[in-house]
Amino acid sequence: MIKILKDKIEQSIIDGYVYFISGMALGFDMICAEIVLDYKKKYNHIKLVCAIPCKNQNKLWSNEYKNRYRKILSKADIIRYIDKQYTKTCMLERNDYMLKNSSKVIALFNGHSGGTKSTILKAKKMGLNIDIINLL
Repeated sequence: MIKILKDKIEQSIIDGYVYFISGMALGFDMICAEIVLDYKKKYNHIKLVCAIPCKNQNKLWSNEYKNRYRKILSKADIIRYIDKQYTKTCMLERNDYMLKNSSKVIALFNGHSGGTKSTILKAKKMGLNIDIINLL
C-alpha cells in the first residue's frame, strides 16, 4: 500500500499538483503527510497543508503519535485549524475544507460506510479527480 501511495503522490507532483492537504488523522493521513515531506527533498516547490479538525486533536494519542504529529506540523507549510476545540462536526468540517480546497483526492478506501465513503461521494458530486487505493 505504501509503494502505491508513494507512486500516486509522485505522479500527482509530475502532473503539476503543488499543494497537498492532509487531514492529519492517525494512520493514512499522517503517512501521506510524511510521504509529501519526504518528496519535498526532491521536489522543493511542493507544499504540505495540514487541515486539523481541532486544536486538541491529538489529546488522547500516545506520546509516540504525538511526537510524530508535532514533527509533521513543524515541517508543514500551512497549518489550518478548523475549530478551536472538538465538536461533533469538526471532522466533517475538516473533510469539507479539504474538498473545497482541492482538485484531486487520493483516498484509501475499504468499501465500508463512514467518513471516507461520504467524502468520496461528495468529491464525485463536486467533479474532483479521485484516485482510490482499494483495500477490498
